[in-house]
Amino acid sequence: MADEVLRERRGHVEILTINRPEARNAINRATAIALGEALDACESDDDVWVVILTGAGDKAFSAGMDLKAFAAGEFPVTDKGFGGITQRDFPKPLIAAANGAALAGGFEILISCDMVVAADHAKFGIPEASRGLIAGGGGLIRLPKRIPLAVAYEMALTADPIDAARAYELGLVNRVVPGNQVLDQAIALAERIAKNAPLAVRTSKDVMKRSRELSEEECWNLNSEAFGLIGRSADALEGAIAFAEKREPSWQGK
Repeated sequence: MADEVLRERRGHVEILTINRPEARNAINRATAIALGEALDACESDDDVWVVILTGAGDKAFSAGMDLKAFAAGEFPVTDKGFGGITQRDFPKPLIAAANGAALAGGFEILISCDMVVAADHAKFGIPEASRGLIAGGGGLIRLPKRIPLAVAYEMALTADPIDAARAYELGLVNRVVPGNQVLDQAIALAERIAKNAPLAVRTSKDVMKRSRELSEEECWNLNSEAFGLIGRSADALEGAIAFAEKREPSWQGK
């Protein structure tokens, strides 16, 4: 794995770190490829149940696209979108540990994740309009689905960032903690998720994500199909037996 993205395994939790602190973890072509490859590996590894994405240092989760690299002709997009992530349908829980500012493309990477643990000094925003651009990596698509539409309009059209406390009020982040606790708190959240059956967790994520775009009738069809699949799984049987035997379940992920 390239040095642009570091990997660390903690049980069933994989930690991916964008490792360009000298550039505020801005995304160049090499970083986009490395992050995409790391996520591909996590997706195919049955021992990875939850993934955490963070940035190196304490200044920035990611400042977005590396403009110096872009000026030199690089474009940090793969077939999975900006940074190798923004157009990815990642099936496992993905937690952003926002160790600092997440702006522009860095914010779009952050809201490609399912949950966010934020440092109390972090800031979030899509300032592209102030540069004559639009947020082209999914910010204009995902942000109105994560927070009230009027607030999403304000963020996009004023180009002004919000702080971590405001992001928490809006439900954009799950936790706000001191900066030196961000990764530990993200790991604690990931480990809490990883105590549950991985197939049930992934299926729950899939149903919630897909149901946002469906009619009520289609949602119930999706829910019934998913419930039937999970009800026939080995983990569902193990969960019932473990409960009856008053022991911790041993999940197989199938």
